[in-house]
Amino acid sequence: MEPLTEHRGVSGPVVYGYLRLVRVSPARQMALNEALAEYCRQHELTLSGVFTERDTGSGPSAAFTGLIDVMELPDTYGVVLPAASHLGPKDIAAPRQARIAEAGARLLLVRGPGSRRPTAHGPTGPGPAPVRRFGPAPTPALNTET
Repeated sequence: MEPLTEHRGVSGPVVYGYLRLVRVSPARQMALNEALAEYCRQHELTLSGVFTERDTGSGPSAAFTGLIDVMELPDTYGVVLPAASHLGPKDIAAPRQARIAEAGARLLLVRGPGSRRPTAHGPTGPGPAPVRRFGPAPTPALNTET
C-alpha cells in the first residue's frame, strides 16, 4: 500500500518536539532539531514546533508547561523526543511521561527504549570490537552458461 502523500498533499498528524538541552553545543542542538524534523518527515507527521528546556532544576519548567498546554489543543497527536532521556532524570521523567499521557497525547521516540547508539572500538571510547575476517576474500561465482 502506498502512502497517501504519494498522490496528493495530505498534512499528517500534528506533533510537537521537546528537547532537554543542558550544556549542549549549538551544533548538537541543530542536529537534534534536524533528527526530529527527519523523523516527522519519514512518518508523515507535521512538526509544529519544538520546545527547548535548558534548566537543570527539578522544579516546574516553562518549556514543559508550554508543551502540555499545546498537547491539550484539539488535533494535537503527540510529542516527539530524540530519546526518553530528554524528559529529564528519572525522578522527574516519570511524572512528565504521566502528564503527557493524561493530556491524551502519544509519546514518540526517535530512538526508542533499549536501542543504543553504535559505539566505536578505539581511542575515542570502548565498545565491541569490529568483526574481522581472516583468510582469502570470497570470489564471486562465474556464470558458465552460454
